[in-house]
Amino acid sequence: MSAVDGIAMAVMVRMDLSTLPKFEKHFYKENPEVAQRSAAEVDAFRQKHAITVAGKDVPKPVETFDEAGFPRYVMDEVKAQGFPAPTAIQSQGWPMALSGRDVVGIAETGSGKTLTYCLPSIVHINAQPLLAPGDGPIVLVLAPTRELAVQIQQEITKFGRSSRIRNTCVYGGVPKGPQIRDLSRGVEVCIATPGRLIDMLEAGKTNLRRVTYLVLDEADRMLDMGFEPQIRKIIGQIRPDRQTLMWSATWPKEVRALATDFLSDFIQVNIGSMDLAANHRITQIVEVVSDMEKRDRMIKHLEKIMDNKENKCLIFVGTKRVADDITRFLRQDGWPALSIHGDKQQNERDWVLDQFKTGKSPIMVATDVASRGIELA
Repeated sequence: MSAVDGIAMAVMVRMDLSTLPKFEKHFYKENPEVAQRSAAEVDAFRQKHAITVAGKDVPKPVETFDEAGFPRYVMDEVKAQGFPAPTAIQSQGWPMALSGRDVVGIAETGSGKTLTYCLPSIVHINAQPLLAPGDGPIVLVLAPTRELAVQIQQEITKFGRSSRIRNTCVYGGVPKGPQIRDLSRGVEVCIATPGRLIDMLEAGKTNLRRVTYLVLDEADRMLDMGFEPQIRKIIGQIRPDRQTLMWSATWPKEVRALATDFLSDFIQVNIGSMDLAANHRITQIVEVVSDMEKRDRMIKHLEKIMDNKENKCLIFVGTKRVADDITRFLRQDGWPALSIHGDKQQNERDWVLDQFKTGKSPIMVATDVASRGIELA
């Protein structure tokens, strides 16, 4: 039995709810305008925005930020960003998350799901007792990759600033020292990849005793990457009456099994098809070519795409070796290409992403490390 197995088993044995401190998780007060909407009006709104729900007593969706009922310190940050209205997942997801219920959300990448759990987490934190020395985080967000974890941290930092909510991002590929320092000082939010978080737990650098708001982001991808054993070990150390929110782009049987095991009486929101895997706002064109034709065809597409100096091109490949080979081939041909994959150091990956975002290197060759959930605008 590994050290973390022992930790998880010991915590599960000791976890008597009667001895755990009370916490608040029910914050939703339905806006009068929302309450007055008829079932037909609610159905029409959901149909218009391709929203389907499942479960008992699912709250009605909200149509404006004000209807969500967030405190002013949250609303001020939202309005400062200039968003015109909630996205579909936010309209339905905010009332669900603020109600304290366990939630499953199925939505495409780019749907606004990060804010769907981020803003309620800020409300949740501010309703709990302050952290004491030695306490771990109140909110734990698990994500499959370093890049997604950093992106989530940026959102939480932006919207938690006015509440002085502290956070840290715990992931592999970088020195542990700064992460350990953050955890020892105390953070209300920890965004983590499963492997590095287990390292920190095994080393006694943090604990999950205070976690009452758990988020599993891109749950399907975490399972695809083989993180299920780590996820189960981590959740085994968290009090069972927590609030859990699981987000996924697809709803395969493996994700359903995880939800059944770790979510209690959950309610579900789905945006679009239940078989959702891709963003329907993107046109996908498939071309079947031989291996010998691939590079010539790629160059023809690049010539067409890069004719507009404002355009960018993201090229996905199957392996790290192919990513480097394609990048070398393009650069030798004079194309401004850079590559990103799991063998590169984190600071280099961050630099490549920045070069691509800013247009300084408008062609990026990537493995699946950048395949989902990364903001490239």
